[in-house]
Amino acid sequence: MSAAYVRQATNQDLPIIKAIMADAKSYLKQQGIDQWQDGYPSDQNLVDDINNEITYVLIIDGQIAGTAALWQGIDLNYLKIEDGSWLNGVEARYTAIHRIALSGNFRGQHLSEKLISGLLTVSRTLGYHDVRIDTHPDNVGMQHVIATNGFDYRGIIYMHDGSAKRFAYQLLLE
Repeated sequence: MSAAYVRQATNQDLPIIKAIMADAKSYLKQQGIDQWQDGYPSDQNLVDDINNEITYVLIIDGQIAGTAALWQGIDLNYLKIEDGSWLNGVEARYTAIHRIALSGNFRGQHLSEKLISGLLTVSRTLGYHDVRIDTHPDNVGMQHVIATNGFDYRGIIYMHDGSAKRFAYQLLLE
């Protein structure tokens, strides 16, 4: 069995994280999903996430297989939700999983679930009981991963510039 765990990313991980993001953008484009096709997330977003110590990587047998940002605190994109509501209100204390991506070398191994599970553990260890995540309406694969990990659909949010519609999900941890 493979050794699998999540750890905080370092600056040394940045080239691999950038490559994983480029691969994920390409994969989404191949599926006809316009998510991440406008320059987001940028290299600067990834650098900032590492410097802010919110980037985590999934390690499988010593290799970085995936990455995600684990935002702590109020996410401006989540302040307004349509056709639903957050269970604890818009200004509850929560983490938000963003910019989740797997390397194409590890695709098809159900490792997104391991990455999210690791981020749930980190969230709980940091004292958070509320975890939120969103995805593009056309990203059915990620919607399945999110639901498989126990998240419930909560409604529709829009990125703070108002341009991008996202499906929002929430999971309350004990």
